Amino acid sequence: MKRRNVRRRLTLHFTYQMLMLFVFVTIFIAILILTVIQLVLNDGMKRSYPVGALDAIVMETFVDGKGADVPERWEKQLFEEGYWLQVVLGNGKVIYSANKPEDIPEDYNLAELLRMEQTGRFGSYELMMDIDETVADGALFVLGYRDERYAAVRSLYETYAVNGRLEPAEQAFASLDEELRSTERTLHIVDEEGSVLQRAGAPLERDRYRPLDLLLMEKLAGTYPTNVSFYQDSESGTVWVLHEAKRGSFVKQPIMKEVIIAACIIGATILAATLAFSIYHGYRYGRPLLLFIDWFGRLGRGPYEELLTDKEKKRLYRRNGKLKRRFKLYQEVIDGFRDMTEKLHAAERDRARLEQTREEWMTGISHDLRTPLSSIQGYGHLLESGQYRWTEEELREMGGVIREKSDFMIDLIQDFSLAFQLKNRAMPFERKPIRLQEFARRRMLLYVNDRTMEHASFRYEDADGEEEEPIYVLANDKWFARLLDNLLVNAVKHNPVSTTVSVRVSQAGGEAVIAVRDDGAGMDEETLRNLFERYYRGTSTDEGTDGAGLGMSIAKSIAEAHGGSIQAESRVGCGTTITLRFPIVRAAEERTPA
Repeated sequence: MKRRNVRRRLTLHFTYQMLMLFVFVTIFIAILILTVIQLVLNDGMKRSYPVGALDAIVMETFVDGKGADVPERWEKQLFEEGYWLQVVLGNGKVIYSANKPEDIPEDYNLAELLRMEQTGRFGSYELMMDIDETVADGALFVLGYRDERYAAVRSLYETYAVNGRLEPAEQAFASLDEELRSTERTLHIVDEEGSVLQRAGAPLERDRYRPLDLLLMEKLAGTYPTNVSFYQDSESGTVWVLHEAKRGSFVKQPIMKEVIIAACIIGATILAATLAFSIYHGYRYGRPLLLFIDWFGRLGRGPYEELLTDKEKKRLYRRNGKLKRRFKLYQEVIDGFRDMTEKLHAAERDRARLEQTREEWMTGISHDLRTPLSSIQGYGHLLESGQYRWTEEELREMGGVIREKSDFMIDLIQDFSLAFQLKNRAMPFERKPIRLQEFARRRMLLYVNDRTMEHASFRYEDADGEEEEPIYVLANDKWFARLLDNLLVNAVKHNPVSTTVSVRVSQAGGEAVIAVRDDGAGMDEETLRNLFERYYRGTSTDEGTDGAGLGMSIAKSIAEAHGGSIQAESRVGCGTTITLRFPIVRAAEERTPA
């Protein structure tokens, strides 16, 4: 019950703290996003003013069928900059006007709106238009201004132009230059290639215009230090470019100011409360965690023999050996650290042993593959050279050697594949009841009649003093035969000539028992301990012995796949006994897929 209360209290405290932190982070991100949006919008408006201003006005204005609510700051800025604004509904009726000149109508017909869209002008006014699609039937925002600069540059052209250039008369040029300087304006006469042919007025260092420069200066007026207007002479192809110093500056708009301020206040309050709870919980629960962090660091560095230092023991335990009160909450954690340290220590020992075993196994595998490959390569070079004439018998002999070595390598590779498939249980196979005595007897008979095994003796032993009763186990014929073959071949391969190998089938404790014995050289303790490891090749295997050290590992995997177990007993000079145990079944049981 106490443990449950502690868990509930910890869960409540940390959940509440994390929820508050989550709310604060959410608000902070929202403030950040809104601030970024404001900066981006202001930068966009500055770069493309007044086009950007029109986009912001559309976004911030609420429109219904009776009128439009435009923020007061926009009305003020439009008035100061000399712009006028109208909001037109789908029926052509104007529902809002600000700073509207007298010659601008209150309603528009279809032809007027189309002409305004196509030309971007209404009378002497330049227009910018945008549609708010969120309003039912749409709402057209029209932002207009009188382009005095265009009229000024055209007036200069009409007064001083001769064949598209400035009048060559010195007195006229001096008069123009003085007029432009007094108003802080600069005039450039540019040819069709963009080169500046003539200049007058205030100094402005520029010798050439790229093809897009004038369009960008007009479109993104906010990013250039001067206001630009131009007039093109259609006959000469020259362009009169008039630069005028800006008298005003773009005013940043406090877009969503109220929302950002409210979000900041709420976020600051939640942050303060979260910090207070964090400091309290950090002191209460953090001190033991610092101790655990030291333990983790020590475990990361190793060794794992000692978990606690003397200083840490004094911090944790009383004189009577019990945990101090503030650490009782972490009793399970401390016990877990101790168990983990012991397991890590054992794993480190196993890892070192496995690494050594793997290196030995790889050395043996390299030797096993190098020997047949050398023979195949040697015969291949002889046949390829064409320097010798071979008899049919010699070719047959070489072919036999190449086939024999190839078969060995194929068997080796198949053993690798089989070992990993069995370990990962990637080999489903069907099992059926088999009579164990008869099956083992038939396998032994194959070895008795095998001429290649004449140097060894094989014997099947009946259970002593018992009338043979059929013993059935669920097994797959093919893989159960492979299991027995691996044990029998291993007993012959790793023992001296004239070794006797016997197989005995019996029952014990309700299980079927197969004992494979030999009276050979036996094994030392290290070999016996690692006998069923995949990467182990016993020390009794001489250099010329075939095999990859996988036979006993495969035997163990097959036995376990059949629901059985395998054990080995051996002493040096006293032979070896391999014992297999399997569940007994009735002969009438149906086939069972593994």
